[in-house]
Amino acid sequence: MAHLTPQEMTIAARGALTGTVAVPGDKSISHRSLMLSALAVGTSRITGLLEGEDVLATAAAMRAMGAEIVREENGCWRVNGVGVGGLLQPQSALDMGNSGTSTRLLMGLVASHAITVTFTGDASLSKRPMARVIEPLSQMGTDITASPGGRLPLMVRGIVPAVPISYTLPVASAQVKSAVLLAGLNTPGVTRVIEPIATRDHSERMLAGFGAAISVEETAEGRIISLTGEAELKPQDITVPGDPSSAAFWAVAASIVPGSDITITNVGMNPTRTGLFAALRLMGADISELDSRTVGGEPVADLRVRHTPLSAIDVSPELTPSMIDEYPVLFVAAALADGRTIARGAHELRVKESDRIATMAEALSACGVAIDEFEDGLAITGTAGQPIAGGARIASKLDHRIAMSLAVAGLAARDPVTIDDVAPVATSYPGFFSSLDDLTQ
Repeated sequence: MAHLTPQEMTIAARGALTGTVAVPGDKSISHRSLMLSALAVGTSRITGLLEGEDVLATAAAMRAMGAEIVREENGCWRVNGVGVGGLLQPQSALDMGNSGTSTRLLMGLVASHAITVTFTGDASLSKRPMARVIEPLSQMGTDITASPGGRLPLMVRGIVPAVPISYTLPVASAQVKSAVLLAGLNTPGVTRVIEPIATRDHSERMLAGFGAAISVEETAEGRIISLTGEAELKPQDITVPGDPSSAAFWAVAASIVPGSDITITNVGMNPTRTGLFAALRLMGADISELDSRTVGGEPVADLRVRHTPLSAIDVSPELTPSMIDEYPVLFVAAALADGRTIARGAHELRVKESDRIATMAEALSACGVAIDEFEDGLAITGTAGQPIAGGARIASKLDHRIAMSLAVAGLAARDPVTIDDVAPVATSYPGFFSSLDDLTQ
């Protein structure tokens, strides 16, 4: 995979955001739709697929393991699958670029196939720990050799038959859950995952849609997801809803820039993904859901967001799993709120594409925001709607969400904010800056 040339950008306040914006397809659903389509017997079609670098890494990996994946002229993606158990030995290492989701989920897929796969990635991904996935997959009998610290490059030697396990997630992680379930697809017997704290459920929904025998039980110890292995997946036509994590940037931008009034169309409203919108509403944000509907088994709505003064809150840790990727832009909203916002319970942010707690603390402090940093989050004293100082040059640390969050901060800054590298934005939202131009004309 081509690695992106660094691209510096300066963002200045531009006035109100107005108009309508369509966000890219949901990244989590896009990854899973490619993987499961590649394991189905027959031809699946996917519309609305996110065509960012991360998802393209998944597509390239599935091609390397035997699936036929073609983007048609109308933007629809056609996938001819190899069937569960049918993955082929790739001829070379799989380059995951910056995509932790691709890496962790594909480790699960490979784990129960009789193939050996080496995973590599860029500098950012190679710093991210994979031990949380290595542990349960090793319990299933898979042999995994990782670099020091459980990091990339690593080699997965799949096993057939793998051993079904019952695994309780030590931390809330949809990626670990999904890796175990995907390994369970080609494993005889019943594989179970117990999650004490519910995480995003796209894998369960999509596995059921493809015809896997999967059940979800709510118990006192948490959600128990049971999957019967040796599945035969049926091809599907999938429409990917807009990514709520991408919509989050516009929701915050419109909330903090006076005079803003925007509509974000076709946003996935899966309740395991909407914690950021809930937090913004608790802060007083004006967010209306229009034309609520169901598309491909996922709830979808258009969101109208209008500027209104925000007030500080204590962010409930219960919201953390449903907004873990949105914390950086929530921190920006808090910087413009009235009072001191405390957002804790998010240890996971330390091991994302960057250390998002430390990176956002450093960036916002450089822009004149009063910050207290904790091991699991930040306390941010806001400006009560006045512009933050800005005027800083900020390091994005190869992190797409950091770069976009700082761009939003620049829209509400007195002096322009320079971001050292916005090239990583292409991993999840290639059209972000052109959409920003459209909303601020």
